[in-house]
Amino acid sequence: MNRSRQKHELLVRWDDRKLDAYEGYIDTVRTSVFLAVHLYELREGLRESQQSERDVRAEVLEASHLRGRAFERILLLAGDEVIEAAHQLNAVALSIDWQANGKVSGTLEEWRDRNRAVFRAITAFHDAARQDLGVSGSVTGEQHPERDLLLPPSPRNP
Repeated sequence: MNRSRQKHELLVRWDDRKLDAYEGYIDTVRTSVFLAVHLYELREGLRESQQSERDVRAEVLEASHLRGRAFERILLLAGDEVIEAAHQLNAVALSIDWQANGKVSGTLEEWRDRNRAVFRAITAFHDAARQDLGVSGSVTGEQHPERDLLLPPSPRNP
């Protein structure tokens, strides 16, 4: 009975660490995406900012480093499906960084497609993480249809 209790405590402890790693990873991904959006909008003249483009670039770079560190925790703790979902998420998050920094070119619609892809990848990561942790239900499916980006209305021409 004592061994069974110790085994259960060990599993709970690892689940707690996994949950922390999953939450931390998603937080760093979302932060890096929002910073990349700020940079992109600043570069494209879609937003005014009190920060210089150079300062925002530095924040994007730092967020990218933190995202990489959080990803390493996923590789250490997660199951195969979660690791694969994290790889997919990293790939689309990088494509956002690259367009925001001007390393790849693209239209506003391609930018929005990249952002849609990253949020679909976040949802896939959530589903994989929930399954790995034994949480019932899902983020997608019939009861939870896919959502689109929340965008401001297009400016009207006078």
